[in-house]
Amino acid sequence: MSSRTLPLLFLNLGGEMLYILDQRLRAQSIPGEKARKDEWTDVDRKRVMNDIITTMFNKKFMEELFKPQDLYSKKALRTVYDRLAHASIMRLNQASMDKLYDLMTMAFKYQVLLCPRPKDILLVTFNHLDAIRDFVRDAPSILNQVDETFRQLIEVYTPLSAGEFQLIRQTLLLFFQDMHIRVSIFLKDKVQNSNGRFVLPISGPVPWGTEIPGLIRMFNHNGDEVKRTKFTTDGNYVMPQREGSFDLYGDRVLKLGTNMYSVSRPVETHMAGSSKSLASHEKENIAPNPLAKEEMNFLARLIGGLEVKEAGGNETGFRLNLFTTDEEEEHAALAGAHESPYAVISIAASQEPARQQELARILGELEVAEPRAGSAAKGDDLLALMDAL
Repeated sequence: MSSRTLPLLFLNLGGEMLYILDQRLRAQSIPGEKARKDEWTDVDRKRVMNDIITTMFNKKFMEELFKPQDLYSKKALRTVYDRLAHASIMRLNQASMDKLYDLMTMAFKYQVLLCPRPKDILLVTFNHLDAIRDFVRDAPSILNQVDETFRQLIEVYTPLSAGEFQLIRQTLLLFFQDMHIRVSIFLKDKVQNSNGRFVLPISGPVPWGTEIPGLIRMFNHNGDEVKRTKFTTDGNYVMPQREGSFDLYGDRVLKLGTNMYSVSRPVETHMAGSSKSLASHEKENIAPNPLAKEEMNFLARLIGGLEVKEAGGNETGFRLNLFTTDEEEEHAALAGAHESPYAVISIAASQEPARQQELARILGELEVAEPRAGSAAKGDDLLALMDAL
């Protein structure tokens, strides 16, 4: 496994999360002069997006994220996104959070599968960051945070070899390999089968720096070409016009990682039957019970910077529902409590103002396993870092 995979996974999943939240917040927004106290306005949407992006690109958080380290479990990363989604006045109950995470993961899995070459995963990441930068274009201080992460990505990842990017891609595919959640956008576009597996195209542009298939060259021991043989292929291939830009600003050329929710259409997710038992096991007790020591230390370092904001004074926390109705959300929550089957859930673009009170936060306090003898110094360092954040 690659020790450089975690930042790319976190930033791309975070970008997908922001796409979904922005779409739903826009759908549920009410004009400010007409909104009641418990209803969303566009001002609330911008505040939520700014708060989450500020937390996501916190300098100390990014420093911990970019340290070389193994990729951790789905449960550990899910815990991070739970905290991140609640870094503002917005509140999601567990059923909506499940749906949000499903959409995030399947979208990025599809992007990884479609990358023409492993290095293009970096262009996908840049597309997400370009969109995030557009979300905060009116907030210079937050924009600077995003740009600083951009510079870190360029510094760390552009020098990597093709082999190192291939290892990153394999690590990501291992992370996603058991996730087969059906999404209506993919099903309608016929890029996903009814069992939740993706259909990969056999035509289109070939990776940058390669040639169109159809020719075999043979060379002798001196390196001289001695024979050519042509063969036919089932696909229709074309040469790419140019390579995408890996600069801070530039044309990425590749469209993977751009916002597929910018065109409003319903989005549904459904767990394929073969994956239900696995999902049920993994989603069992999402609240972070003590895990292995290393994983909990990892969470302590990362989550130290993710402050869940409490409503202050007379301010009320706003609840966001990713389902069409409150009844549908409650039904999904009950179904998940029994067997976590990921029953059919949907995102609709119609306005559904939030009317319920703020729900209890999903996560309790992290319980870090007691350090073994001789490791007190490391534990003290982690606690000091958490206090500093």
